[in-house]
Amino acid sequence: MSSALASLVRPCTASLSCRLLARGPRPSIIARYYSDDKPSSAEPADHGQPKDAPDAPSSETAANAALVKAQEEAADLLGRLRYLQADFLNLQRNSAREREKTRDFAITNFAVDLLETVDVLSLALKSVPRSALEAPAPLDPLSSPSDEPAPEPSPDSPPPPPRTKTADDYLRELYTGVEMTQRQLLSTLFKYHVKPFDPTGDPFDPNRHEALYQAPVPGFAAGTVIDCQKIGYTIRDRVLRAAQVGVAMEVAETQEQQSS
Repeated sequence: MSSALASLVRPCTASLSCRLLARGPRPSIIARYYSDDKPSSAEPADHGQPKDAPDAPSSETAANAALVKAQEEAADLLGRLRYLQADFLNLQRNSAREREKTRDFAITNFAVDLLETVDVLSLALKSVPRSALEAPAPLDPLSSPSDEPAPEPSPDSPPPPPRTKTADDYLRELYTGVEMTQRQLLSTLFKYHVKPFDPTGDPFDPNRHEALYQAPVPGFAAGTVIDCQKIGYTIRDRVLRAAQVGVAMEVAETQEQQSS
């Protein structure tokens, strides 16, 4: 009986094995399990932070350091810019001042040469005495030396001859022309801020005066200008030409020099 059963089971087992081999391996089934349990409060939930979250403080420190460095560089550049701006403003002021000086004193050399002409005209005017400039009283050729009034000329009488000019008349006209020329020249120099000054009676100033001689003069303190041989001139606040003057000295010093 057992042999007959064994003979029947073997063919069935063999046919089942052949069918399984023909069909090939079946795919494996992966089981997925779900749970309704919530995570405990002790374990913090991950809200999408990257895996390198522990390195976040170090990156923030590096960013702060870079920001501080950039602020320092910006402050340095701003300071340099302010210094450059101040230097540029100073350069502008100095350039404007130099331009004004160049414009104001551009005619210095020309004015110095022109002052010699003014001196010549002044000498020409001083050479004429005042008495020669006084015009004489007009003389009427029809007047008589007596106190009796002169007879009126008749209409038929010829006109009196014209009065001829004398040398004094020509001298007065020449003096007037020279004086007008000097005034016009001084007026032109005054337009360019060239002004004369006469230091007679002032204390001697070596920056404005040139001493030609010293003399004891009673009534004048030592070091006082007693005579001006040549008038000085200034252009704005500068001395264009120093005045040539004579200076008073003490009488006691003069006596000591004579005795020695």
